[in-house]
Amino acid sequence: MSGARTTIVIVTRNRCAELLHTLGKLATLRPKPSIVVVDNGSTDATAPAVRAAAGRLGGIRLIRLSRNEGAAARNVGVAAADTPYVAFADDDSWWAEDALPQAETILDEHPRVGLLAARTLVGPDEHGDPVSERMATSPLGQDQSLPGPSVLGFLACAAIVRRSAFLDAGGFSRLLHFGGEEELLAYDLAAAGWQLCYVDSLRAHHHPSLIRDDRLSRDVRLLRNHTLVTWLRRPAPVAVCSGIGLLRRTLRYPPAVLAVAGALARLPVVLARRTRLPDEVERRIRLLDATP
Repeated sequence: MSGARTTIVIVTRNRCAELLHTLGKLATLRPKPSIVVVDNGSTDATAPAVRAAAGRLGGIRLIRLSRNEGAAARNVGVAAADTPYVAFADDDSWWAEDALPQAETILDEHPRVGLLAARTLVGPDEHGDPVSERMATSPLGQDQSLPGPSVLGFLACAAIVRRSAFLDAGGFSRLLHFGGEEELLAYDLAAAGWQLCYVDSLRAHHHPSLIRDDRLSRDVRLLRNHTLVTWLRRPAPVAVCSGIGLLRRTLRYPPAVLAVAGALARLPVVLARRTRLPDEVERRIRLLDATP
């Protein structure tokens, strides 16, 4: 049985070679963590390759999904974990050797912290991800009782969650599929009373895959999902302004019409699931919105 108290959850789809490289990196961590690989409907050799890696490296569990469930596939991995903490990784990212033990200590000492966002080092030159740089100087500041600056966002490939907090907040939304799905989960964690913090000394490595959707598709999903999150959780005037802003965006960026269509197609579900955030969480979001 692993001595680690953190399970690493990886969602993968048709990136077999990169996934095997990541599993090799994670297998060197000590204490050795349990790893749950959720195969998100792959059509390549991912499943047999993971089974072979599990036999060779140990500590790896494969869960195969019949279709691509998007970011919500991570929920399946978290449900299968039997540790108090879960670290997310992508098939092209892995954790630094000291990150998980350090995160476990921090979470032990701060029982109201539900999520730790790590510093993401990108590529062979290990340059800092711009999102990490922004979180390090979060306008929300840092309460001295917390392990780092307060944040209301994170990168999923460099986040460690308290499993109970993740389940309490409902996990990643199926509605959003992929693209900026972290925003809604961050809001829901905060609404449930959990603290989210950026800790610069926690490190994750990300070598972005060359096998990915085109930039246009990613941009459209990000525009659509940001609007959906606003409609789901923000006050009505803010939600209306967000929709108008997306419509205006089509004048400068015609592909945004695809984001409009995608958002409108999901509008009935959004209205059924709409829940206002607590005033304090909304106040913090407005502070972030007002920061250049």
